[in-house]
Formats: sequence, structure tokens, C-alpha cells
Amino acid sequence: MKILITGASSGIGAEFARQYASLDNEFYLLARREEKLQDLKNELQNRCQNITLIIVDVRDFEALQQKLHELQSFDMVILNAGISLGHTHTNIPTIAEFKNLYDVNVLSQHAVLEVVLPKMQEQKSGKIVFISSLSSLFTMPSAKVYASSKRALNAYAEGIRYKYKKDGIKVITILPGFIKSELTDKNDFTMPFLLDTDKGVQMMKRAIDKGKEFYAFPLRFYLIIRLLNLLPLFIRKKIIKFYKR
Repeated sequence: MKILITGASSGIGAEFARQYASLDNEFYLLARREEKLQDLKNELQNRCQNITLIIVDVRDFEALQQKLHELQSFDMVILNAGISLGHTHTNIPTIAEFKNLYDVNVLSQHAVLEVVLPKMQEQKSGKIVFISSLSSLFTMPSAKVYASSKRALNAYAEGIRYKYKKDGIKVITILPGFIKSELTDKNDFTMPFLLDTDKGVQMMKRAIDKGKEFYAFPLRFYLIIRLLNLLPLFIRKKIIKFYKR
């Protein structure tokens, strides 16, 4: 299986590569940090001999698409690249920070798929995995930019799923809670139900391999968020007000 993983240099992306590493799989690992990608390639070399490194910043859409145009189609694309501004109650994100986050979390995903999807249509098969977040379901004021980008990603993934189902393309949207990574390392608060990277990716891999179209976890955290969304607005406001203290 030919697998493209974006944001593969560390954290969740690198762990996906570790858990999918086998002699039957051919990897295309994409990120901007060449040294970290090379370290990962060296680590996996004995378990996965066909590894191609794609060194590019996903915000450089022209360069990103040029590199992807040079490659053949993939069997699976894991759209993992993403950034966060951390959680803060005081600072108002600048327009530059806002744009930078959306470039990575939303627009880069489309830049990849604009190249990849026509090739998957030709082969009449493929699997696209969007890594979203539980924060997309309930927006805390301290994470409004990140959460809104992931909510936009959910909507985009849903549209892709309906449009390309007839072409044999499977679209999977995964909404993890807190998983230890460079993203969550920015947080200076106690993160509920925090999972180690290997455990979190193991759960996501299981859902991908089963072909689940939507997978939100940990289940307890997801159910709490679903419950919060069912509460009247005035109660939710009180909960948010208490949280901000």
C-alpha cells in the first residue's frame, strides 16, 4: 500500500509511520523539517524499505503541489499536518496568526487533494484520512481559531465524502481528544483524558483499518461534549464562565 502522511516529522504523523511500517507498505513522508524526517526514515528502514521523503512547507502551496504532481497515485493519504496557537484567555490572535493557522490546517489539505483526488479517481480507489479534533464540536474561547479551523475541516471532509464515494474513494474523519504531541505540549493546563502518542495513534489506526467514516475518541470525552451541546445556551454560558476563572 502506498501511503502519504503529511506532518510526518514528529508526533502523531511520525507515530502513524511507525505503526504502518511494514515491507508491504511504501511510504511518502511529507514535512518541512528534513533532519527529523531523515531520522524517522533511518529508524524505519529495516521495517519499510520504500520510503520517500518530501521536504516542503505545506504553506507553500505551489511547491507542495509541484512535488505531488511528480508522484504517482496513493492508496491512502493521512492529512495530519496541523498547528495550534495554544490556549490563552488574554491574547487576541493577530490576522497573521489566524491566516497562518488556516493555511496549514485547512488550505494545505485542499492543496494536497487538488492533486491527489483526480489520480484516485482514475484508479477507482483510495482512502483519505482527515485528522480533525474534538474541539471542533464545542468551541472554548481560548481555542477559537484552532477549533474553527477543525470545524471547517469537518465540513470540507463531509463534502468530499459525498462527492467521491461513487469513485470508490473512502473518506474518514477522525476527531481525537488530547494526544501527547508538539501541539499539546503548548498547553499549560491539565488536559482531560490525555493519551500517550502511541496509544492515541493505535486507536486511530484501528478505526482507519476498519474503514470507519467518523471516529471520535476517547468515548467518554466525546459523550461529555455531546451532552454539553444538548444543554440550553444559558447553562453552557455558565460552564464557560466558570472555566475561564
